[in-house]
Amino acid sequence: MPTLDRSLVAGLPPFRGLAAEDIDFILERARSRHVPKNSAVFEQEEKAESFYLLLSGHIRVVRTSPDGHQVVARYINEGELFGIAVAMGRTTFPASAVAAVDCVILAWPNGEWPEFQSRFPSFGAATYGTIGNRLEETQATVMEMSTAQVEQRIASALLRLVKQAGRKTEDGIEIDFPITRQEIAEMTGTTLHTVSRLLSAWEDDGVVRGGRQKVTVRDPHRLMLIAENRHRK
Repeated sequence: MPTLDRSLVAGLPPFRGLAAEDIDFILERARSRHVPKNSAVFEQEEKAESFYLLLSGHIRVVRTSPDGHQVVARYINEGELFGIAVAMGRTTFPASAVAAVDCVILAWPNGEWPEFQSRFPSFGAATYGTIGNRLEETQATVMEMSTAQVEQRIASALLRLVKQAGRKTEDGIEIDFPITRQEIAEMTGTTLHTVSRLLSAWEDDGVVRGGRQKVTVRDPHRLMLIAENRHRK
């Protein structure tokens, strides 16, 4: 396979500060892969043999409980490492990774991780920084689930998605990948009915605009007030 163009990754956090020849060394050991929309990169509890970087698209991270209940844990955005079980000392993946849109990913065998970590400390540091950020995000979500009202949780989830993957349009800030009301429910520990009811009410109030697998935040300030339980009912 031809060596990937280093310009594709040079500005991404894991590669920042690395010399051109170091980036080439890492890329020579990667394989690229196209993942069609709604296809799994890997499944929960599958043996972890590789770690990945998302070059383009969006990945949905889904956890399934023993009774079959699904939770959308987060979305992975372009330029992020994911499936880094090897850096966490795990032999299996703790969740499934599913393409929310058509994606292009890079994959490295786990056997490359020790050399990358020792030879390129900034690459390892970026990886552990990613793990730390996701742990903080998980802790914040757990706190939200236990203390916040459902409308606060949904508003907070939409604000996070806008921050991660918002695209400015004439109508507001659109979440730049398909997302269903069911997936929002799975992110926030509530029901499809509740999400539909609240989004419809917010749409009537001009806070958001819905569409087929699309959400546009028209009034981020009012949505923030809802998330912080400071809006007037």
